[in-house]
Order: sequence, then structure tokens, then C-alpha cells
Amino acid sequence: MKRILTGITPSGYPHLGNYVGAIKPSLDLAKEDNESFLFIADLHAIIKISDAKQLKELTKGIALAWLASGLDPEKTYFYRQSDIPEVSELAWILSCVAEKGLLNRSHAFKAATDSNKENGKKDVEEGISAGLFSYPILMASDILCPNATHVPVGKDQQQHLEITRDIAEKFNKKFGNIFNIPEAVINTEKTVLGTDGRKMSKSYNNIIPLLSDKDELKKSVMKIITNSQEPGEKKEWKDNILSSIYSSFANEQSIKELQNKFNDGIGWGDAKKIVFEDLNKLLTPLREKHAELSSKEDYLEEILQSNAKKVRSFTKPLLEEVKSSIGISKY
Repeated sequence: MKRILTGITPSGYPHLGNYVGAIKPSLDLAKEDNESFLFIADLHAIIKISDAKQLKELTKGIALAWLASGLDPEKTYFYRQSDIPEVSELAWILSCVAEKGLLNRSHAFKAATDSNKENGKKDVEEGISAGLFSYPILMASDILCPNATHVPVGKDQQQHLEITRDIAEKFNKKFGNIFNIPEAVINTEKTVLGTDGRKMSKSYNNIIPLLSDKDELKKSVMKIITNSQEPGEKKEWKDNILSSIYSSFANEQSIKELQNKFNDGIGWGDAKKIVFEDLNKLLTPLREKHAELSSKEDYLEEILQSNAKKVRSFTKPLLEEVKSSIGISKY
């Protein structure tokens, strides 16, 4: 049986691109005959977020969004990273095994130093926290502490797992075979276009919010950029923002029907109406579930604490084994 681990950074409220590219694939993977671990990476988040209220709100928002999207906390170990103290303790131990040169090559650190170079700063490491530099070690601990066997990664994220594998192999060679060497599950993540044709992203202000009300959802869909073709003119299906967004979430039959309407010259307003109505059908149950869960004051915390307790039944004995292997266990 695979033990699959996925981390979610609470960097903002989810949008359609997050749902199609990350949430739904993760939930589909959890339905298979595997052990599924899914955690909210609030410790990673403090590298960038220094506002306590904001971090709490984002953590809660992300958790509720995943639950509303169909995550079953009885079948998935769903927890908050900071509720597993063994992760932080193991991270220090792993930092004594990891080589600094390995961290120097991490994408996040290189991107930060490259940015400083481009901005003409004499000290290329100015403003870079030790947390950002060493975050691959905390990430390795996230994976190794519950001894995950598989980790879903995008094509541009494979370096993260390679660093974890390197650290695990070095530790095992030095102290004994304690850690699984995790394998990548390559996530063929769909890139969902935003309303302006660029990748859907909060930083581009082109998102379609996942849990907005019906009116806001309609406004977002109506903002999708189209060309100046008139009703009656055949519309190109390929390289079209509206059709691309629709194809990211609709079923094959619905896609075929709208494609035929494009060929018949449907007006852009009518086409957007179809996209909105079908998207609203998809998201209404999520919206209603989110409202229901939000009204239960202690529900979320109870789930997170209950699952943290279950996860610690794995992480506590593993950490004790690690400590014993390096000579800091009790006499």
C-alpha cells in the first residue's frame, strides 16, 4: 500500500485553477486504496506571512475549502503541520545531515539571490531569511516524519523531492535504514487560464473564485476576454480563452455541445452564459457545503486535532527510532 503525502501552503483563498489542478486530483488519488496524508503547511507559510490574523484566516479558509470540495477526514489524515511537533524536531536532526551545497542549489534560494542580483544589491543574500534557505529541510521532514512512500509533484517541483531523497539516503547510510526513500507521483496538473488568457493566478488578478456567491461568479465569467466576432460568425475553439476555461471543468459531452455551438456562430454573451451556468452547477454544492461547515464553530478544529493525534501515532515512534539511532535517546 502506498503512503501518499501532499502539503498545501495557505497562501490565499482557492480559485478554479486550484480546484482543477490540485484539489480534485488529490481527492481522486485519495479515493484509491492508499494511505493519504494531507497537511496545511502553516510553518512554511510564515516564511512569507508575518501577520498572525491573516495566517489564521488563510489556514482556516484553505481547510474549509478542501473539506467543502469533498475531502473525507475519516479516510484522509488531514492535519495542520504545526500540530505535529515531531516534524520540527526531526527537521533539526536532518539539518545536521543535509549538505549546505544542496540547499544553495534549491530553486527558492536561487530565485531570491538572482532577484537581488537583478536589483543591483551588493549582498545577494540581503533580506533572505534562514527559514527560506532551509525550507527544503523542513519539507523533507514533512515527508519523512510520517515515512511517506509517494509524493505528488508537478514537473517543475521534482527538485524538492530529490533533495528529500538525498537527505534520506544519507541518513540511512549513516545511521541505518529508517526512512523510506519516497518516490514521485508526477502530477500532470492542468494549467487553467485566467480571465485574461494568462495562467490563472491571484497575482494577475484574473481568477475565478472557487467559493464566491452566484453574482460574483457570474461577474468573473463575464470578464473572460473574447474577440470582436459577431453572432453568426463561426468561433475558433482552439486558442480561445473561454473554451479553454470551459474544457478544464466540463464533461466531454458538454464540451462537444458547446464546440458545436461555436461552429454554428453562437454569440459570446450566450456562450458565457452557458459557461457560467455549468460552472455554477459544479460549484453550488461546494458553496453550500462550505457555508454549512463554516457555521459549525468547533468542527474544523476538532477534525484537525483528531487527525493530528492519529498522525502522531506514526511520527512519535519514528522520531524515537531516529533519536535512538543517533544516540540521543533515554538511557
